[in-house]
Amino acid sequence: MATKKLPIGEEFFDSLIEGNYYYVDKTLFIRDILDKGVKFTLCTRPRRFGKTLNQTMLKNFFEDTAPIGGKDTRSLFNGLKIESAGDEYMKHQGKYPVIFLSFKDAKHNTYEKSYNMLKETIANEFKRHAYVFNSITDSDDKEKFEKLRTRKGTEEDYASSIKFLCQCLEEYHGKKTIILIDEYDVPLENAWSQKFYLDMIGFVRPLMSSALKGNEHLQLAVVTGCLRISKESIFTGLNNLDVISILDKYYSEYFGFTQIEVDAMLEYYDLMNKREIVREWYNGYLFGNAEVYNPWSSIQVISKWLADINELPKPHWANTSNNDIVRQLLENSNAGARAELETLMSGGVISKRLHEDITYDEIYNDMDNLWNFLFFTGYLKKVGERREGLHTILELSIPNLEIQYIYETKIQNWFNEKIKERDFSQFFESLLSGNAEAVKDELNQCLLKSISYLDGQEDFYHGMMLGILFRLEDYIVKSNRETGYGRCDIVARHGSSRGKAILIECKWTRKKSEQAVDLQKECDDALKQIEDNQYARELKSENYTEILKYGIAFCGKYCEVKTANIESN
Repeated sequence: MATKKLPIGEEFFDSLIEGNYYYVDKTLFIRDILDKGVKFTLCTRPRRFGKTLNQTMLKNFFEDTAPIGGKDTRSLFNGLKIESAGDEYMKHQGKYPVIFLSFKDAKHNTYEKSYNMLKETIANEFKRHAYVFNSITDSDDKEKFEKLRTRKGTEEDYASSIKFLCQCLEEYHGKKTIILIDEYDVPLENAWSQKFYLDMIGFVRPLMSSALKGNEHLQLAVVTGCLRISKESIFTGLNNLDVISILDKYYSEYFGFTQIEVDAMLEYYDLMNKREIVREWYNGYLFGNAEVYNPWSSIQVISKWLADINELPKPHWANTSNNDIVRQLLENSNAGARAELETLMSGGVISKRLHEDITYDEIYNDMDNLWNFLFFTGYLKKVGERREGLHTILELSIPNLEIQYIYETKIQNWFNEKIKERDFSQFFESLLSGNAEAVKDELNQCLLKSISYLDGQEDFYHGMMLGILFRLEDYIVKSNRETGYGRCDIVARHGSSRGKAILIECKWTRKKSEQAVDLQKECDDALKQIEDNQYARELKSENYTEILKYGIAFCGKYCEVKTANIESN
């Protein structure tokens, strides 16, 4: 039998099953939804953790497709866990009208464009259920249905459209409707970032409220998103709302891959020798009482290994918009928050009060909201929990190497931009005149602005020096260039040999407890390396007559700088 394909880019249940893709069976989610018997469920999970796949699975299971000329979906569940669960669950298969809406594409830079995309999404669902039109007996309802189907309704029409479609479907089928809404909070997140949040709230609140509050035509509703938005902002008055966040034990294993599921997938593709790498990079999320892997990244890395077994792991979690929240953390952080970030980056744990109800416009009201946002969107994981009076305190850490990489990249980019904003004219003047003391003072000022976690990495100091020197006008800057008998850390030379050239050798050391570090000696060693390896030889051959040699030694947020005499041929 041919090996099943990995579902790269496939997020719809029917396409995945019919396309013979590898499927991690999550169909018992259907059983648990039915057993819980809740009218309206909101499941919040980070991006790319299987929400769309599960929503389309529910659609394929519950929907009566006969009136829309659709395929018989019963065969999609052959051999899957829900079929083995028994007839009491399978009797619900294909028995209900279903409204399925995804708001993931409502991301534009104006309210009008985002609203029009939501209107288009709703109109398309009316088109999908156009078969009910001829059965509508009320002329006003017929006119309303036609306006909504052809995108000619008013904003008020669309705000109540989901409930109206439920009514039409129940009248046709004789059964109440199931509503499935995927990525409900994407329009809100986008509107917040694009500065039209209140306008979007003004449309989404009545849309959701009319569909889910007091809707006598509703059988059940499942809504998925990334963040639990405050009831007061969106779900006003919805007393029947059952919110299942990453803190809840219900449905904990249905979003993300468990260890057993990852092991089965690795064994199927003969990659069990990669088990520890996958665990270190993509595991570590705690949803309820289930520790799970990022499913998107796990599938991506396995796909890469099938093409090249020696491919190195890397971050595949393509939440670029959400990744910006790490940048926002840095921009809004005070010294205390940066210290907590340093603790996290060093593998430590921080404690934060839990705030489950967040509105986007409140995220930056205080740092606790921002930390909570990072937690609920997958950038932190819970490693402990306790009570302090009436408040829940979460102990948080970074889940895995993939998220660690995202933090490091964002922090490095943030620091590089801070470097770009700084005026280095005095620094360059000192550098070109051989004033080692002034060069040292300027570099130490830069180091004070850095995040301490970065200071423990040699490539940080190297990158900082390059970032500064790349701004030196009329100079060509090279890193680790082969010259003489080795590779000099940094070579900067004027575009003309009549100008100056600079050789910089950097040393880095980590100060150990109760052990002094002689940075002066490190600088001397750096200068000696420049001489011993004859790094200046190539510059001399290119007729540079003024060559400055710098030895710079770093330790934490401090450096020493020494320079050798200017050479003349």
